Amino acid sequence: MRDTLRRLAIIGVLAATLGASSARVARAVDIGDIVQVFGIAYAVRVFGDEINSFLNSVFAQRGVRWEGRTKVVPMLSLGSGAFIGAAQVAGPPDRVRETRAVAAGEVRVISNVRVTGIIPINTTNPLRRSFRRIEGVGLSALIDFRI
Repeated sequence: MRDTLRRLAIIGVLAATLGASSARVARAVDIGDIVQVFGIAYAVRVFGDEINSFLNSVFAQRGVRWEGRTKVVPMLSLGSGAFIGAAQVAGPPDRVRETRAVAAGEVRVISNVRVTGIIPINTTNPLRRSFRRIEGVGLSALIDFRI
């Protein structure tokens, strides 16, 4: 019963965010964007463990032994557009446990070359002055939606 409720909640949040993003209004700040950002961030926070298990099973490397841990956290990416989504981070268990979100920034060097910096951080609020990068943690999967 609980799994059914969780699945319904995921479907509801995704439907709301997709519906909000498809019903855009030409304004500086679109209410659909706000709903999408909070809906996706909420879904990642609530269902991160399930998303992590799914990604681990989809990208399983048969016969390869790997020591470490993975975890799914919210991700915000700015550059040639804004994206919100989920990032699967991987690394030593103590470092992965510290990771709360991933921030990414993109710079276009020339017309067909872009550079993206991906930074695992210790907070879900990068506007706080006390956030810091988590060393030794990398990105192993990414799911994102254009805002």
